[in-house]
Amino acid sequence: MNSTKSTNSHNRPLELWGGLECTVNRVQDTYHQQLDRNGHDGRADDIARFAATGIRAIRYPVLWERTAPEGLDKADWTWPDERLAALRDAGVAPIAGLIHHGSGPRHTSLVDPAFAEQLAAYAGAVAARYPWLEYYTPVNEICTTARFAGLYGVWYPHGRDDRTFIQALLNQCRATVLCMRAIRAVNPDAKLVQTDDLG
Repeated sequence: MNSTKSTNSHNRPLELWGGLECTVNRVQDTYHQQLDRNGHDGRADDIARFAATGIRAIRYPVLWERTAPEGLDKADWTWPDERLAALRDAGVAPIAGLIHHGSGPRHTSLVDPAFAEQLAAYAGAVAARYPWLEYYTPVNEICTTARFAGLYGVWYPHGRDDRTFIQALLNQCRATVLCMRAIRAVNPDAKLVQTDDLG
């Protein structure tokens, strides 16, 4: 009887990874923040609960609209400083999310030609502040966000046409590329963890 030995002998054990739902979506001029609605914004002890599940990594918000809504020079890093350090101390690797169904601070939008460069500048600032971070999701669910903001008209900038949808889609793709370049200028080993709903 012949036995076949696997050539893939460097398999890593299966790990449990999770994600925190943290949408920041703009409708007209009002921002809706899921971290406020689900209560996690004020519950630092959730991190111990996450760790207790055995999670090894979690997609976690370091959101542009929350941290630097008035620009990088006025950024408030208090919340991500506390939370990212707590995750690291708990042995859970953060997957830093920079935009989560968002369109950025009020001075920009998904159809702004400067959106990608502005988000990349924020990404570079995040990487410089947390050079130990290994995983990033610069833009969460690009296609879904483009549909809701550029095709269905639900989220800002409330487009309802193919042109706005494609512009939002391409701007987010470009932003992801530029963000990873800016991040890897600080941490060459940083990894992209891309998420999308292809349904």
